[in-house]
Amino acid sequence: MAYPGYGGYGGPMLPGGIPGGIPGGPMPGHMGGPMGGAPPRGPGYAPYGGGYPAAYGALPPAANDPMWGYFTAIAGQDGEVDAEELQRCLTQAGFTGTYSPFSLETCRIMIAMLDRDFTGKMGFNEFKELFMALNGWKQNFVMFDRDRSGTVEPHEMSQAISSMGYRISPQALNTILKRYNRGGRIFFDDYVACCVKLRALTENFKRRDTMQRGSVNFLYDDFITCTMAL
Repeated sequence: MAYPGYGGYGGPMLPGGIPGGIPGGPMPGHMGGPMGGAPPRGPGYAPYGGGYPAAYGALPPAANDPMWGYFTAIAGQDGEVDAEELQRCLTQAGFTGTYSPFSLETCRIMIAMLDRDFTGKMGFNEFKELFMALNGWKQNFVMFDRDRSGTVEPHEMSQAISSMGYRISPQALNTILKRYNRGGRIFFDDYVACCVKLRALTENFKRRDTMQRGSVNFLYDDFITCTMAL
């Protein structure tokens, strides 16, 4: 059953396999940049730091992944990436292109979106998942930023949200637009922050809406955990 509020994985899954992206478009990274390349197919790789079967001296499966080198270059000694490390990675890789770099706060909520064990950090599989979502969101933003100003207008933001599969009431949409616009326009950093929260909150809701009725009961502590983590 489909009902208001249920969007896709960062956007609708279009031909080409990239959520919210252009069919056959590039993979995560700035357009044509070093993080490009097709993602591996099949089951996800084992977490960074072990857990995979391998012969003595053999490379872990992730070592053959084009993104593995970028992950290990920024990951801390614990084999995970925190918000500051993610911000440096995205800035140095030029992911935002001519747009303003991501703020530290946006990087924090990016990690929170995928931080299922509440460590405040992400491992390699989460790192890859984030870049897939970011790539889709960026391509979606570019489609609406026709003047390449690095911003979209509120009505374009509304169209972008709808194109990602979310069906939100006018009242809720107006709340979103008021929250994320600056001077009547939405910047790329704020747009991504909005996409992250929409996806994370929707997934939290869906997990609890087992009957797919569009309504759930939250315990107060559970509600606070879901919302304050972002």
